[in-house]
Amino acid sequence: MKIEELFPEVNEIKDSVLREKVIRVWEYAIQKGGWEDFPLDKIPFTLLIPTKRNLVEHTRTVTRMAMAVARERDDVNMDFVIAGALLHDVAKLLEFTHNDGKVVKSEYGKRIRHPVGGAMLAEKFNLPYEIAHIIAAHSKEGEFVTRIPEAVIVHHCDFIDFHIEKGKI
Repeated sequence: MKIEELFPEVNEIKDSVLREKVIRVWEYAIQKGGWEDFPLDKIPFTLLIPTKRNLVEHTRTVTRMAMAVARERDDVNMDFVIAGALLHDVAKLLEFTHNDGKVVKSEYGKRIRHPVGGAMLAEKFNLPYEIAHIIAAHSKEGEFVTRIPEAVIVHHCDFIDFHIEKGKI
């Protein structure tokens, strides 16, 4: 399936070069993680809590929430918000693996958490450093840096979605 079909929000990125790089990062992570023949809608967005929500649903929800917040602010870069939100969990495709149809932590994921792996992917594809920062700072790793406004938005939208899901347990 094409990334634009999985994540139609990518088409909201006005900068065509940035849009294409976001798509290429997802394609690369799918290939590198060995997910080509595994349905992406069967990958949970987290292994920390039991959930039926998958990585695609979570990513799209966080992206749409972040876009809504960014629309209310006229002092943030919307393209950065969308790209950062779409890529905030992309490295879960490296942090996780599948074994006998079950999604589990990978050897990579035991050593490198997805915020760091995602920032590394952003750097690999020459995305603006602000995108790498949004990815790296969206989780607890962000507590050690000063988040740019776009990273604050993605961080909070991610945690809103996670905590609502966690409350369902």
